[in-house]
Amino acid sequence: MSLAKIAANLSLSITTVSRALGGFSDVAEATRCRVEAEAQRIGYRANSAARRLRGGRSDAVGIVLPTAPGQLGEPFYLRLIAAIGPLLAQAGLDLIVSSAHAGATELALYRQLVENRRVDAMIVARTRLDDDRIGYLREARLPFVTHGRTRAGGHASVDVDGTAAFQMATRRLLAFGHRHIGFIGAPLEYGFGFFREAGWRSALLEADLPPGPARFAEPSEENGHRLTRELLQEPERPTALLCATDRLAIGALHALGDAGLRPGRDVSVIGYDNSPVASYAATPLTSFEPDIEGAAKRMLDMLLAQLAGGDGATMSELRDATLIPRRSDGPVPSDNGRNKSRTISREETSDDERPHDAA
Repeated sequence: MSLAKIAANLSLSITTVSRALGGFSDVAEATRCRVEAEAQRIGYRANSAARRLRGGRSDAVGIVLPTAPGQLGEPFYLRLIAAIGPLLAQAGLDLIVSSAHAGATELALYRQLVENRRVDAMIVARTRLDDDRIGYLREARLPFVTHGRTRAGGHASVDVDGTAAFQMATRRLLAFGHRHIGFIGAPLEYGFGFFREAGWRSALLEADLPPGPARFAEPSEENGHRLTRELLQEPERPTALLCATDRLAIGALHALGDAGLRPGRDVSVIGYDNSPVASYAATPLTSFEPDIEGAAKRMLDMLLAQLAGGDGATMSELRDATLIPRRSDGPVPSDNGRNKSRTISREETSDDERPHDAA
């Protein structure tokens, strides 16, 4: 007997049946009771070992983390693993975590996992606009979901609307009176790097302002520090910096301190990821919370649906981030002299500048 049989008998989706049997809290108690009763009636019993032997399944999902040598991984992806791992376990699936540099080594690891039948599905992290991994997984006909978008699209994906978030951040700084807003971004080949830069750029053009100086590098504190030092040497120094990730922003905060500048007073800084360090920085960092737990649940739903025969090409979700105001941004310095219009206070923006999470 299968999950599909229970789903058909109760006129429910396979995903709902799987989540009900897995103990997920988002399944109504009445539905859970119906599913459990039907499973008992037909004699359904999950047996991972038998399923693997019968169907050649591994009952495992893989993820390859984008890491540099000697590093465990980006804080964002460690949070994603912490969120999705228990959900997969409740659905009877293991999570296999590997790491590799982007490029040929990474693709070779995908091939190893897939062709040795170690995984039934993959979670693709840090998508690139043109991503060879997507083409390979399609050829292999392996279910997958990406965290992020690609240029071509047409595959299961969950992403946060980075363009909208960075438009909001830029407008917030404009409302504070800033007119020279620099950008420290990730390489534009990454989907998240491209969309966040687009939000900053479009909001400035919307305000009839030319995009300020920008620098790009792999997200790290060291690169954030280095690129901020470069921007401080600009003939017209930015009064605010938007950073594509918190790691870049933390580096920026340190560079400002090294230069004798006060973050949030002399130069405003906004990051993204709401990483644990953001609230404990010497100057607590204004950042965006991407709701990793919510994204993990939707990614699991898409994987389960594909494993049950669903078409991943029809599955995608674009979610909102939530601004978390702290002390690293504020009004343009009064002695700036570049803009004589009224600037607003932190208090006037804290509540109004918050987007709503996607359901």
